[in-house]
Amino acid sequence: MTILFVENAMKKILIKTLKILLCLLLALLLFVAGGLGVLTILEYRPAEVEELAPETVCDRSDTPAAGDKLKLVTWNIGYGALGDNADFFMDGGSMVYTADRTRLAQNLEHIRDTLEELSPDVLFVQEIDRDSDRSYHTEEVRYLSGDRADPTGMTGMSFVFANNFRASFVPYPIPPIGRVNSGILTGTAWPVASAQRIQLPCPFSWPVRIANLKRCLLVTRIPVTDSDKELVLVNLHLEAFDDGEGKIAQTAQLAELLKKERDAGNYVIAGGDFNQTFSNIDNSAYPELPGKWHSGWIDVSALGDGFTCVMDPRTPSGRSLDQSLTGAAEKDPAHFQYYVLDGFIVTDNISVESCDVIDLGFKYSDHNPLQVSVTLH
Repeated sequence: MTILFVENAMKKILIKTLKILLCLLLALLLFVAGGLGVLTILEYRPAEVEELAPETVCDRSDTPAAGDKLKLVTWNIGYGALGDNADFFMDGGSMVYTADRTRLAQNLEHIRDTLEELSPDVLFVQEIDRDSDRSYHTEEVRYLSGDRADPTGMTGMSFVFANNFRASFVPYPIPPIGRVNSGILTGTAWPVASAQRIQLPCPFSWPVRIANLKRCLLVTRIPVTDSDKELVLVNLHLEAFDDGEGKIAQTAQLAELLKKERDAGNYVIAGGDFNQTFSNIDNSAYPELPGKWHSGWIDVSALGDGFTCVMDPRTPSGRSLDQSLTGAAEKDPAHFQYYVLDGFIVTDNISVESCDVIDLGFKYSDHNPLQVSVTLH
């Protein structure tokens, strides 16, 4: 009798425990499903083409002309938080929040000072935040560009911003990335006639797509003096963490746009973080090490005649974030991963006079700025 009583009691306890576990599991599934549902509803779904208004407008009334020499700078600033102290979980590191408020402010100050010193005619910036948890909701676009209410940014330039990463909440990893509002920024020394955000193919499917980048081309147009031509500026930040198909599709769309604008007789300059190396560039000084992120290649011959593709292979423009640079035991390219990723593509009515990575030692970002001088013909 006693044994039977104990067995019945044990069964009741087991059944009750199983019910509790099932209820907890069901609650967890409902929580996850509810969260996915909310994030799906709030997913950033940009149109294929969106007209953009400048953030700021310079006071100049002139426009570029044939024979002018222009200075161009492109810089992926790593939202001010990917300095030499940082590693990042997506690259094989461990950090999610890679800078505290003090370090973020220091990085941004040095980034702005560097850009003011370089004083480009055309500026392409990638990974610049507006209202993101990872950068403590700092209005980085205003910080760099300034506006009429807060003219503390770079002076004498028109600026246009386009989102390529908006998510009300990115739920991974632990701690989660959280809210992201980020994109790319183009600055010019002249007033902007028009600007468009052109959506690029997104290689990710649901649910990964919900809280992922929606990459784009930021196309800015400026009239050319005494001509029916335009200076067409294309700022870009192509795919990084896909299986390679996304890079191929996005590069193909970029090539189609460039050919169309060249056929129209325009002066065309595309620049930014390609997350790939041009096939005409010898980057053997920075071999890709086993187990590191692979950048891929852009076959420049696929563009056809009429384009010049430039990068500076003498100095790396990007570094791996699998470990911090300050904590690396060895920093030479045989042991630490560097990349040649940032560059420009220009049409054949533009000659490239020089192309130089500004070696800042990745102090303030995981990319170095790239400066190019060109002449319009």
